[in-house]
Amino acid sequence: MTDTTADEVELEKKPGKKSLVIGLVLALAGSGAGYFATASGTIRLGAHPVESDTEAGVSYGAQLPDQLPDIAFVDLQPIMVSLLRENGQRHLRFHAQLEVPEHYLADVEKIRPRIVDVLNGYLRAVEIDDLSDPLALTRLRGHMQRRINIVAGEGRVNDVLVMEFVLN
Repeated sequence: MTDTTADEVELEKKPGKKSLVIGLVLALAGSGAGYFATASGTIRLGAHPVESDTEAGVSYGAQLPDQLPDIAFVDLQPIMVSLLRENGQRHLRFHAQLEVPEHYLADVEKIRPRIVDVLNGYLRAVEIDDLSDPLALTRLRGHMQRRINIVAGEGRVNDVLVMEFVLN
C-alpha cells in the first residue's frame, strides 16, 4: 500500500450548473439585444422597418420616389375574332393598349390602323388549343410585340398591355 498525502491527491472538480446558467443568461440577453436592434431599425436586414402612419408621412415627404418615365398609352380598338373548331365556332374578344415613349406617341398613333390589321391577322391564325395553355397569354403578348415592332419600328412600342381577353 502506498501512502498518499492530502497534497498529492488532486481533487477532480466537475463543472457545475453555475457556468451553464451564466451561459444561458448571456445567450438570452444577446438574442434580446439583437432583436431590439433589428426591430428598432438600428440594424437593417433586408426590407426597411415598418413605420407608423405619422412617421411614414414625414419620411415620405423628405424622400420622393423616382420620377416615372415619359410614357404614353395608345388605345387600340377592341378586336372580335372568330375561331373555328371541329365542334363549332368560338369568338375571341381582344382589347389592348400599347405603352410607347412619349416622343413616339404621334408616330404610333399615325400607324394605329396598320397595327390593328397585323394583330387581327395574327389572332385569326391562333388556334383554340393554343389558348388552353396557362402561359398562352404571355406567349401571345410576345408574338404580338414582335409583330408590332416590325410595323412600328424597333423601340417605338415598349409593351403590349392586354386589357381584355375573352374567349366565348
